[in-house]
Amino acid sequence: MRIYTMHSKPKIIWIDAVGCNGCSHSFFNYSLDLFFDEFSLLYHPILDTDEFEVKECDILIIEGALRDNFVRLVFELNSLITELFCKSKKVIALGTCAVFGGIFGEGVLFNKEKKGMFYKYKDKVINIPGCPIHPEWLAYVLNMLKENKEIRLDEFNRPIEIFAFTSHSGCSRNEYFEWKIDAEHFGTKEGCLFYIQGCQGPFTHSNCNRVLWNEVNSKTRAGTPCFGCTEQNFPKEELFKTETFMGIPANIPLGVSKRAYLTLSGIAKSLNNERLNKKIINCKEDFKSEN
Repeated sequence: MRIYTMHSKPKIIWIDAVGCNGCSHSFFNYSLDLFFDEFSLLYHPILDTDEFEVKECDILIIEGALRDNFVRLVFELNSLITELFCKSKKVIALGTCAVFGGIFGEGVLFNKEKKGMFYKYKDKVINIPGCPIHPEWLAYVLNMLKENKEIRLDEFNRPIEIFAFTSHSGCSRNEYFEWKIDAEHFGTKEGCLFYIQGCQGPFTHSNCNRVLWNEVNSKTRAGTPCFGCTEQNFPKEELFKTETFMGIPANIPLGVSKRAYLTLSGIAKSLNNERLNKKIINCKEDFKSEN
C-alpha cells in the first residue's frame, strides 16, 4: 500500500524536459480553474508562476524526455531532476516521453523497456504515459494523492485503475473485430481498423474507449486507428499499416495465444455476418458519395 501525506493544498513543481508541452495543453485546456482551486503550482514553464527555484514540493511533475548534457533553467537537466527528486514527496512522469523516452530521449524510470537512470527512485514515481495524456488521467492521480488514497501500480508504475485495460476495451468497433470485417478507409463509421489500418488498440494499455476524450470521442470512434501512444515502442514505424504474415496479423492481441487466435480467426472468416456486411456496403456507398 502506498499512501502519502500531503498538505491541504499540495505544492507542485512542473518541469518541462525534452518535449512539446502537449500534455500541459491537454490537461490545462480541460481543468485549469479546478486545478488552481485544489493545488498550489509553484512553477510551470508556460504559465504565469513564480520564477523557478530548487525547493521542496509535494509533487514533482516531469513532462518530456531526459537527455544527457541538455540544459534547462540554466541547470544540466539530469542534475536538476536529481535535486528535485530529493526535495519532492512524489514524482509524476507525465506523457510517454517522460515515461519511456518516446521520440526525444530516455524516460525517467525506463528507456523503452529497459531500466532508466532514475529507476532507483521508482518507489516515489507514478508513470502516466500518453501522447498526449488524457487530462482525466492526471486529474485522477492528483486527486488521489491529495486525498492520501492508495494508487495501485503495475510493473511499469502505471495506475492500474487506468492502464489495466486496453484501448480495444470499449471500442465501438469490437463486433467488426470479432467477425474480421475490415474498414478500408479512415473516417468511416463501420468496420474494424485493426486488420488493415494498423490499429494498436488490442495491445495498447489505456482506457481511452471507456473514459472518452471531452466525454464524447476517441480515435477509433472518429475513424482513426489507435497509435499505441502509451506503449514503450511508440512511435512505431508505418503507423497506418498492419504487419501480416501470410494474411495473419503479426502481432496477436494481448492475453490470447497464437493458436487460439488463429483458430478463432479461421472460424470467423468462414462465416458470413450478413447484417454487418450490409452495413459495410452502405458505408462504402456513403464514403463514395461524400468523396
